[in-house]
Amino acid sequence: MEKSHIFATVITTGLLCVSTLASAYDADWKRGRVYYRSVCTACHAAQAGGSIAPSTMSKSQWGTYLQADKHAKGKDSMKQYVSKAYRASIKSQNKAAEKFADVPEDELFEDIKAFVIKGAKDGDSPASCS
Repeated sequence: MEKSHIFATVITTGLLCVSTLASAYDADWKRGRVYYRSVCTACHAAQAGGSIAPSTMSKSQWGTYLQADKHAKGKDSMKQYVSKAYRASIKSQNKAAEKFADVPEDELFEDIKAFVIKGAKDGDSPASCS
C-alpha cells in the first residue's frame, strides 16, 4: 500500500513539473529588441512625438507600465500593438511586423518586456533607441 502511494505521488509530481515546463516561455529579448525598435520606436517617432528609449524608465517602472496594459495615456491597450491583427495591418510598411506575423501574441509581448527590462536605466544593459 505504501509503495503505491509513493508511486502515485511521484507520478503526480512529475506531471505537474511537465505541465509547468510546457507552459513556460523563455522570452527572447533580442526578438523583442527588433520588434520594439522597428515597430514601437518607428510609430512613436512618426506619430507620438518622439521615441521612448527603454532607458527612460527603471525596471520597476516598465513592469508597472506593462502590467497596467495602458497605452496612449490609458486610451488603448499595449497588447493591441503586438496583436496579429495589428501586425497584419502594418506589415506592408514594416518588415519586423511582417517577419513576426505568426509569432504568438503572448510570446511577442514577453519578448518586448524582456528587452525593455534589460534595457531599463537600472537594467543589465541600458538601451537607447538609436
